Amino acid sequence: MNDMRFDRAPVAPAADKPGVPIDVAVFCVRLLEFLAILVSGFVAAGVIMDGSAGDDPAVHQRVVVIAALAYAVLSESFGCYDLDAQFSLRKAWQRVATSWVTVALFMVTLGFILKSSDAVSRSWAAGWFVGGGFTLLALRAGSTFWVRRLKKRGTFNQRVAIFGAGAQGARFAEYVQSQDRLTISLIGFFDDRRDGRVPAAASNIPVLGNLSALISMIRDGRVDQVVVALPWSAEARLQQVVSRLALTPVKIRLAPDLASFAFARRPMVVLGDIPMMTLFERPISGVDAALKSIEDKVLTFIILALIWPVLLAVAIAIKLDSPGPIFFRQPREGFNNRPFRVYKFRSMYHNRSQVEAIQQASRVDPRVTRVGRILRRTSLDELPQLFNVVQGDMSLVGPRPHAPSTRAGGRLFSDVVASYAARHKVKPGITGWAQVCGWRGETDTEDKLVKRFEHDLHYIENWTLWFDFYILFRTVGSVLLPKNAF
Repeated sequence: MNDMRFDRAPVAPAADKPGVPIDVAVFCVRLLEFLAILVSGFVAAGVIMDGSAGDDPAVHQRVVVIAALAYAVLSESFGCYDLDAQFSLRKAWQRVATSWVTVALFMVTLGFILKSSDAVSRSWAAGWFVGGGFTLLALRAGSTFWVRRLKKRGTFNQRVAIFGAGAQGARFAEYVQSQDRLTISLIGFFDDRRDGRVPAAASNIPVLGNLSALISMIRDGRVDQVVVALPWSAEARLQQVVSRLALTPVKIRLAPDLASFAFARRPMVVLGDIPMMTLFERPISGVDAALKSIEDKVLTFIILALIWPVLLAVAIAIKLDSPGPIFFRQPREGFNNRPFRVYKFRSMYHNRSQVEAIQQASRVDPRVTRVGRILRRTSLDELPQLFNVVQGDMSLVGPRPHAPSTRAGGRLFSDVVASYAARHKVKPGITGWAQVCGWRGETDTEDKLVKRFEHDLHYIENWTLWFDFYILFRTVGSVLLPKNAF
């Protein structure tokens, strides 16, 4: 391709005027919310306070100012003015409400420490807290719709040029076009290759010229930002292009290498001065792991203390119903694929139960005893797994442990789902998200296994202590109203 063809840049299809920085709109939102706290406090004083000797206006004015300043600091800490909170009303309301409640707690604590709470009217404080909170939420709703409208009109869009019309640049352009929350207008591609490999357009965006044409457009004030989308392995070419662009007054950024797009949602960390992408975290680690361990141990001992008569009665019933041991120990795969033996009350005839090459129980299974049918239907056969929790092999809540030889639709679980081992990133549980959502019992089809696996991964990736409590609460309902247990 002739390099002289692009010495003079064509007119770009983007707007000629640069976009207004969204920080301007965010600053306006900050200022309005600060003023809203002041105004709501003064209005509440005028409406509620009766002017008695105990209601000192100067004291209340100082409280309002301190609270407004505290909100300005805390709202920043809680991300009230982050970009995602400007376009999502749900996130904005959550963060604003959290900040305002925290401010109220801070002011109460401050008054207690300074022993000055008696100087403040209780009715005024309560009225201001409620009125100020509703004012902040209403103001944020209005500002969110206002910012959305401006964004839809392209008011905040920065004019971005991409240098590099290859696969890396096309992938970056496709990513930008798929993200509605970005404030970017792609004005075109630029590329300086001369061997005929430069296309006329990529990802429906025209190729406007070479590096000289790009610099010409920058000098004309028609580009706000340049993204260099060249392979990271082409170090010499990268340095040459960046050294020329560095002489221009625009922001220059380096697009991710092709492999990075496969992990676009992964968080970035800085190791020294080097940015690194976290591909996978160890789930439920650190403080979370300690909390879950405490949860398991405390709740398990409480449950055992309450249900030991039930355990004793079940053990006697099993002995009277059929010969054989009370407990049944079966190999399972646990955390990090480590094998362990799970405890269960024996629900099958001793000479028909299987330890290896296990076949899952079906709805009408001749191997199950009379007492065993009751135990399976009520899930009482799972109660001895509480001892597995005490030993540390299992958790109260987690993906259910399966035997390595278990099959779905005639195929091993690991053959049906290639990433099946991802369930073993956490300890297996007596109950789990898949079970309370109805995906329990026999996995006679591959679809049932896939659904169970999807629910297990959802639990692993979204674990919280409250999520565990919610699953335990729903487990009670699943036991009382069983669907697929047999």
